[in-house]
Amino acid sequence: MSVIPSWIDERIDRNLDNTLTQEHVVETMLESERPFFSIRQLHARIKPDVTRATVRNRLQELQEIDVVATETYPDSISLYYINHPESDWPVSPEGKHALNANTPLDRLSTRGFLTFSDTAGIRTLVLAGFQLSLVLFALGGVLTVSGADVSGTQSDIVLWGTAFDLLLVSILLLVAERTVRWIRDRYGSLDLLPST
Repeated sequence: MSVIPSWIDERIDRNLDNTLTQEHVVETMLESERPFFSIRQLHARIKPDVTRATVRNRLQELQEIDVVATETYPDSISLYYINHPESDWPVSPEGKHALNANTPLDRLSTRGFLTFSDTAGIRTLVLAGFQLSLVLFALGGVLTVSGADVSGTQSDIVLWGTAFDLLLVSILLLVAERTVRWIRDRYGSLDLLPST
């Protein structure tokens, strides 16, 4: 059993009526060699008769009293760690930059795109296509309403046409990704291309 530092010991609630105490959560985090945990990882270490919701509730209580802090990263991953007052836990500024730079589009490879295996990257690409379509619609609308077009260039019509084309490609890509995901869920991975 790990010794709880005094700054934590004086803050935590000793309510023994809970199936999981704040003290047990802190001890589990301190005993582990890991500096930070997701709720799933912490739940697996605590005990099987406690639900994830109970673990989440204790973490929220510990966060309210500044014993535990959290960092949220792309793809909705939240990591919890002991909020040591004397350190910048759990990640250095360089580490934060590296984690934040690793977005779904950064990870999307040609193979992941062609096989629809990186669904987060494809959905991010589709969302970017939708947003760019909206920008092109707006620019085309502004040029049309303001009459700012130079005669003979028809740039507002080109912007509207490009926006429709991009919107159609984005919708087709989204439908293809959803179809492939449905097929994989129903029939398993087809592995059309060899893995590298």
